[in-house]
Amino acid sequence: MARAYSDDLRGKVLAAYAAGKGTLKELAERFGVSYGWVAKIHAMELRTGSRSRPPQRSRGRQSRIDAGMVRSLVKRCPDIVLRELQQEMRKAHTVVSIAHLARVLGLRLKKSRSTPPSVTPKPTASVAKPSSSGSGRSRPKT
Repeated sequence: MARAYSDDLRGKVLAAYAAGKGTLKELAERFGVSYGWVAKIHAMELRTGSRSRPPQRSRGRQSRIDAGMVRSLVKRCPDIVLRELQQEMRKAHTVVSIAHLARVLGLRLKKSRSTPPSVTPKPTASVAKPSSSGSGRSRPKT
């Protein structure tokens, strides 16, 4: 994902436009940015009066789980399992799934590279059906 332009560049472009050193299109070419970006930051300055970048929005909803409370429960009882932890959270009037608790604690559900491979044998060519007879559809009708 592309990074945002710095507040320094934003300030320089807007200061140059305020000083009358060119149109928005000319300044976009001079500073090596798109005209759309320059027009957008100029409109934002007119609307808000600020030259600084607005704060980034966070994606998704905020978690209802207090991570500090979960960690304190785990510290108090280090051998607690996720299902018991879920019941403790329910007592604190917070309903949460086991999967979400695992995410909060930083537990991963990925396979470990150190585990031995599966003992289930993979099918081989000797197990497969022969295809020399062909299907009934490929034969010409007589």
